[in-house]
Amino acid sequence: MGIPERTSHEEARVAETLKKGSRVTGAARDKLAADLKKKYDSGASIRALAEETGRSYGFVHRMLSESGVALRGRGGATRGKKAAAS
Repeated sequence: MGIPERTSHEEARVAETLKKGSRVTGAARDKLAADLKKKYDSGASIRALAEETGRSYGFVHRMLSESGVALRGRGGATRGKKAAAS
């Protein structure tokens, strides 16, 4: 497509404008949600995205949920019976 990748300088500028606690509305919110969705779908964790953007885990989780992203499980060791092999 015709969408160029952002440089780290541009990402820093975006993070600078989205300081923790500031409201994110309108087009900026839509753009942030699309960026978070793209990065999450490519494997980034919610915690990593929160740290990268300077926002809270809950904020990033909510933005992903609002974007219709299918959130991944927590991973790690699980308790209970193993799933039946199919």
